[in-house]
Amino acid sequence: MIYAGILAGGQGKRMGNVPMPKQFLLLNEKPVIVHTLEKFLLNPRFEKIIVASPKEWINYTQDILKKYILDMSKIIIVEGGKERNDTIMNIIQYIETEFGVGNDDVLLTHDAVRPFLTHRIIEENIDMGIEHGAVDTVIEAIDTIVESQDNEFITNIPQRNIMYQGQTPQTFHIKKLEDLYNSLSTEEKDILTDACKIFSMKDEQVKLVKGEIFNIKITTPYDLNVANSIIKGSLDND
Repeated sequence: MIYAGILAGGQGKRMGNVPMPKQFLLLNEKPVIVHTLEKFLLNPRFEKIIVASPKEWINYTQDILKKYILDMSKIIIVEGGKERNDTIMNIIQYIETEFGVGNDDVLLTHDAVRPFLTHRIIEENIDMGIEHGAVDTVIEAIDTIVESQDNEFITNIPQRNIMYQGQTPQTFHIKKLEDLYNSLSTEEKDILTDACKIFSMKDEQVKLVKGEIFNIKITTPYDLNVANSIIKGSLDND
């Protein structure tokens, strides 16, 4: 089975003084999360699309999706976790409870606030996820990356041509991801930034899929303005 997990568990504090989490803000007269879900609904390979929402926003999520999406038969809404990986594990727990998990079952995880992913990115994540067991979507680093361990002085400047910027989707064999996560110590879990780091910490390979520069994550008011410009540009070119 192939599942999609839409990570909408955050509150979006960097968006500033807004009345709701960033995934519900309007982008060209539709909530950001609806734009994202529409990309997944167009792909027939997904058994279910599981949306993880903040607990206090679950009913609102249900209502807003029903308003904009006619066929909700593939969509399930579950409670998100405190941190990103907690949210992914909540999704996996739901899949295990309701459907069971086989060795070949795959979960594609994606930020609810990245509405501009393409069909190619989704397809390559699924195909490479099935083949390799772990996939990260990335773009080549354009700017020089500077490391500072004390936030005061440069400690390292890595070679740029081997540096990449992470995006989503990230795709995994469900059972493998769960087993690796459960093998981590509390200290290891505390330093996690995303699910691919679970694999790298355990010396497991993660396959790269090429992302797109426009596959942006909407986290600030500036990002929302950029997203509206992307939407406007695509409509003007139609």
